[in-house]
Amino acid sequence: MAATASILRSTFFFLKPPYRLSPFTQTFPIHRNPHHNRQFTRHFSTPRPNVIQILEQRGLLDSLTGESLRTLCSDQSIRVYCGFDPTAQSLHLGNLIGLIVLSWFLRSGHSAVALVGGATGRVGDPSGKSLERPELDLQTLERNINGISQTIVNILNPNPNGSNGSVTVLNNYDWWKDVKLLDFLRDVGRYARVNTMMSKESVKRRLESSDQGLSYTEFTYQLLQGYDFVHLFKHENVTVQIGGSDQWGNITAGTELIRRLHQSDSAFGVTFPLLLKSDGTKFGKSEDGAIWLSPVMLSPYKFYQFFFSVPDVDVIRFLKILTFLSLDEIEKIETGMKSSGYVPNSAQRRLAEEVTRFVHGSDGLEEAVKATEALRPGAETRLDWKTIEGIAKDVPSCSLGYDRVLDVSVVDLSVSTGLIESKSAARRLLKQGGLYLNNGRVDNEGKKIEAEDIVDGKVLLLSAGKKNKMVVRIA
Repeated sequence: MAATASILRSTFFFLKPPYRLSPFTQTFPIHRNPHHNRQFTRHFSTPRPNVIQILEQRGLLDSLTGESLRTLCSDQSIRVYCGFDPTAQSLHLGNLIGLIVLSWFLRSGHSAVALVGGATGRVGDPSGKSLERPELDLQTLERNINGISQTIVNILNPNPNGSNGSVTVLNNYDWWKDVKLLDFLRDVGRYARVNTMMSKESVKRRLESSDQGLSYTEFTYQLLQGYDFVHLFKHENVTVQIGGSDQWGNITAGTELIRRLHQSDSAFGVTFPLLLKSDGTKFGKSEDGAIWLSPVMLSPYKFYQFFFSVPDVDVIRFLKILTFLSLDEIEKIETGMKSSGYVPNSAQRRLAEEVTRFVHGSDGLEEAVKATEALRPGAETRLDWKTIEGIAKDVPSCSLGYDRVLDVSVVDLSVSTGLIESKSAARRLLKQGGLYLNNGRVDNEGKKIEAEDIVDGKVLLLSAGKKNKMVVRIA
């Protein structure tokens, strides 16, 4: 018996631990993002919009656990939740659909909970993974929890469309830290059926495709997430859980536990499609890595720029999924794309504007648009130090002394800073009209840097073509 107890203590993380993360209050304190500047008035028209119908029309509905939810969401206000595991310091573009679906519920007069997995994040969701997630140390975990929670608040609170809904950010560690193993097995575990748990797609795929199989810790994840739904159902009046299509097994584990524990059929699950391109690959990564939602990890300018890479074949679908434009307006954009006078990338520009406004607010969008226009080679917009510094973390940069810049030819400076690999390549680019200093085309091979070229006495911007740039700080 002693040996058995020892194994159980090492296996289950939810025995009361010797450490404690800083608890979250039920409503996360709002520290306004300086990019957000939103004003709204509270109003709501009747009849209530049917949020399930809206999701279905926009391609945001994959599955429902019960068709009666369609009627219920029109007849009364409901409370919905979506979970986010703290695997990084910020949410990324793949998480954005969850926030958009929560926002559609808010805009339709419902309320929402965003649940950060301070407890479940210690285990790791096996869904869609071929290997077990690496374990995070407590300092990293708490940093991620704070970062993700702040991102959610910045985007969803307040809801910009002026609905009656509100969003609350919770941390599931606040209840899991007090759960004892024997109590959990007696009160919850007895209702979990192993054959049902084994049949979940996330479990079957790992058992069939991975040489390492599935650890018992990961196997219990669906039960832990299921119990989160039980807790929120009982204590927060949450009746709907939403998640990506890969979360179906975890979501139904929750509705089944609620049915067994509370003899209730009033809990529902809703899944939305994963964010994929038409070729079936994931949408949400650039050559530099993940597209983060936090401005701390990715500037609004870089975020905005990413959406110009969307192929024409995907842009209309993404306008329906990732924006709140009316379907009529999106249809007009689609019609315009087929006309002879269509300006390439106009639809992508609208997509970039709408998504950036939702994630970074109107101020963030203004910053991104201003930087985009100002940094376009040949643009007439006057560059200033602040605009150049705003993109410095998104493009290569270097620092040089004043004496190493003044009276140096643009050709030589382009090579010494690493923008262009050789003087011959720089001269060739110059002759082709592709070498720029502060967005002005350099036509003369003998052009040297003068004092007035240094923007606000602090920086230079060199460009090789439209995309390759180098910020030169004057030390």
